Amino acid sequence: MASVTSLSDSVQQHLSSALSAALPEAAGADPLLRRSDRADYQANGILALAKKAKANPRELATQVVSGIVTGEVIADVEVSGPGFLNITLADKAITENLAARYADDTGRLGVPFAAHPGTTVIDYAQPNVAKEMHVGHLRSAVIGDAMVRLLEFTGENVVRRHHIGDWGTQFGMLIQYLDEHPHELDHKESEVSGEEAMSNLDRLYKTARKLFDSDEEFKTRARRRVVDLQAGDEKTLAIWQKFVDESKIYFFSVFDKLDMEVRDPDIVGESGYNDMLAETCRLLEESGVAVRSEGALCVFFDDIKGPEGNPVPLIVQKSDGGYGYAATDLSAIRDRVFNLKASTLLYVVDARQALHFRMVFETARRANWLNDDVTAVQLAFGTVLGKDGKPFKTREGETVKLENLLDEAVERATAVVREKAEKVGLTEDEIVENGRYVGVGAVKYADLSTSAVRDYKFDLDQMVSLNGDTSVYLQYAYARIRSILRKAGEARPVAHPELELAPAERALGLHLDQFAETVLEVAAAREPHKMAAYLYQLASLLTSFYDQCPVLKADSPAQVENRLFLVDLTARTLHQGMRLLGIRTPDKL
Repeated sequence: MASVTSLSDSVQQHLSSALSAALPEAAGADPLLRRSDRADYQANGILALAKKAKANPRELATQVVSGIVTGEVIADVEVSGPGFLNITLADKAITENLAARYADDTGRLGVPFAAHPGTTVIDYAQPNVAKEMHVGHLRSAVIGDAMVRLLEFTGENVVRRHHIGDWGTQFGMLIQYLDEHPHELDHKESEVSGEEAMSNLDRLYKTARKLFDSDEEFKTRARRRVVDLQAGDEKTLAIWQKFVDESKIYFFSVFDKLDMEVRDPDIVGESGYNDMLAETCRLLEESGVAVRSEGALCVFFDDIKGPEGNPVPLIVQKSDGGYGYAATDLSAIRDRVFNLKASTLLYVVDARQALHFRMVFETARRANWLNDDVTAVQLAFGTVLGKDGKPFKTREGETVKLENLLDEAVERATAVVREKAEKVGLTEDEIVENGRYVGVGAVKYADLSTSAVRDYKFDLDQMVSLNGDTSVYLQYAYARIRSILRKAGEARPVAHPELELAPAERALGLHLDQFAETVLEVAAAREPHKMAAYLYQLASLLTSFYDQCPVLKADSPAQVENRLFLVDLTARTLHQGMRLLGIRTPDKL
C-alpha cells in the first residue's frame, strides 16, 4: 500500500498555496506549522515573511486566511496575536486519515520510506573474547539494535558489524596455556551453555594469568605465541579459534537474554582486518597523511594538543612495528567504504572514546576514504549509573555482570506480572514468558528513553513500575486495549468519519497521525529516545481517552465501532513503535 499523507502535510499544502497567492515571493517558504494547545496546529512563519517583505504581519495573515479553503481538511482558521494562524481540522479529515493508516495491510501504518535511502554500516555490541560482558556493554547493544530496526524500517540497507575484541597480547598467554593443557576446553558446542562457556574461559584465564605472573619461562613462551599469532601460524590460529568459538557461545546466550538477534556473519572483530593493516599504513604514509615520528607512524592535528601544548598524534603503527586500534579502525573504514559500499558509517560507542574517533574520522577524510558521499558518525553514549549517581558497581565495587543484571530484572518483573496473573488469567508459562518480556523491556526502555549522550541511573524498582515513563506502562496500555477488543463480542473496529469527535478522541487521533513523521525524524536524527517519548505520550493520551470516552458502553453502535477502531489503531502503533525499540508487547498483562 502507498504511504499515507499526514494531516500536517495536508495542512501545509493548503497554507503554502494560500501564502504563495498572498505573497508570490514567499513561494516554497516554510509556514512553520506546529502542534498547539490553542488549536490543532499553529503556523508561525508569517511573522518572518512579513518582516522580509516589509508588510504588516497581521494584515498578511488575514490575507492568507482569506485564501484558505475550509471544509474537507481544515474546519477553521483564525488570526491570533501579531500574525499567528490557529488552525482547527475537520473531524472527518482526522478519522479518514487514520482509517487509511488502519487499512495499510503491510503493517507500516502508512509510514513512507525515506526519500533517499543508502547503505549504513552500524558498528555496535562489541564484547571482548574471553571476557565477561558487563553493564558497560548494555548501551551499545540496546541503542545499536534500535537503530538497526529504525533504519531498516525506513528502507535503509543496513549492514550490522560487531567489532569484537579478539586480538592482542593477552591471547599469547591464553593460547600457550591451552596448548600445554589441551583438554581444558574439550566439549561439544551443543552440550555447553553460555554460562558454562564463560565459566570455562574465566577459569582458564585466571589459571593462565597466575602462571604467566609466576613462571618466567612460561611468560617467554607466551610472548613468542603473540608473534606466532600475528604471523598467522596455523597451529596457533587453530587454538585462538577455540577461544573465539567458546566466547561466541557465551555472547549468543547474553544477546538471547537481551532478546536481540546477533548473527555470526555480522561478527567481524579486530582480527578481520589483519591482512589490511600493512596496506593501510602504506597508503597513509605514501599520501603524506601520516608521518614517521620517533619510529612510529603518526597523524598530527593542529587542534589536538596535550596538557603542555604538545601535539597529541594518532599512532597508526608503533615504533616496534606493532599495530594499535587506530590501524584496525582505519582498515575497517576502508573495508566498509570500498567493499561494503557504505554511504554512512555509524559507530555506537562510549562517549569516552570521542577523541579517538574524531582523530580516526579526520584521518580517513584526509585520505579521502570519507568525503561528501560517505560520512562517519559516532553515536556516543553516556554511562550507566547506580542510584547514588556514581558508575554502576556491585557492593564489592566490581563492575556489574550483564547477565546478572538481566536475570534480576526478569526476576523483579516476573513478580510484578505474577501479582496480576490471576486477574487476567495467565498460565504459569505465560507468567514466565511475560516476566521475561517485561524485565528485558524495562531495561531497554530505561536506556532508550534517555538521550544517548546523557548518563542515566539504573533503578530496577522504577523500571518495572506500572506508573510513570516505563516500558511496563506502555506494555500495560497495549494489553489493556487487547483486553477491550476481546470483550467487544460481535462489535468490530470500524471508522465512522461522519461522527463528531470528543476532545480526547481528537487529541489521540492527531497524535496517532504523527507516528510516520516521528519514525522518519528519529531514524534520520539517530535519536531513539524521541520514539520512546512519542510512545509514552501516546499511552498517556490513551489513558485520558479511557477516562473520558467509554468504548464498549458508548452512546451508539457506530460510536462503539469508531472507538474500537481508535483503540485498535493505538494498539497497532504501540506494538510497531515498541518493536522498533526492540521491546515486546504481550497480549495479556
